[in-house]
Amino acid sequence: MTRLHGDRLRSAVGALADLLVDTVAGGASVGFLAPLDRDGAVAWWAERAAAAADGRLAVWAAYDGDRVVGTVGLALPDKPNSRHRAELVKLMVHRDARGRGLGRRLLAVAEEAAAADGFTLLHLDTETGSPAEHLYRGAGWTRAGVIPDYAAAPDGVLRPTTLYYKRLVDAEG
Repeated sequence: MTRLHGDRLRSAVGALADLLVDTVAGGASVGFLAPLDRDGAVAWWAERAAAAADGRLAVWAAYDGDRVVGTVGLALPDKPNSRHRAELVKLMVHRDARGRGLGRRLLAVAEEAAAADGFTLLHLDTETGSPAEHLYRGAGWTRAGVIPDYAAAPDGVLRPTTLYYKRLVDAEG
C-alpha cells in the first residue's frame, strides 16, 4: 500500500478516477449515481487531492503495475471535540481484484495508520446488506444501527445504511 500525499495524489487522480468509475459501474454505493463519467470522477478526486494537501484527508492506494486496484481514505477531524476520531471513507477494490484479501489489507492499513496517529475511534457507514458489511464485521467493527433511505444506490434507488465503529484502544487505554 502506498500513502498518497500532495503531488503523488495529484498524479494518481486519473488512475483513482478509473477505479471509482469501475466501482460505481459494479453497483457499489460510494456516493455516486451510474453511469459515472470519467471526467466527473477525475474532478471529484482532484477535490480530494486538495483535502489531502491541507490535512483533512489521508489516502492510500494499492497498485497492480501502474493501475490503482484499491483505495481507502480517512477523513480527519476538523473540530476540537473530535480530535480522537476519524471516518473511514471510500474503501474501494476494482472488480477484477476482488476476492484476494485486498479490501482487508486496505482496511488494516487505515486502522494501523489511524492508531499510529493517536486516533482511538473510527467510524463509517456502508450500504446495508452490501458485501462490505461482511468485511467490517470480520475485522472487528461494531454495528451501531441502521438509517433507512439514507442514500441512493448507483441505480438511484434509496437504500438504508448501516453505521459501524471500531475502538482502536481500550476506553481506559
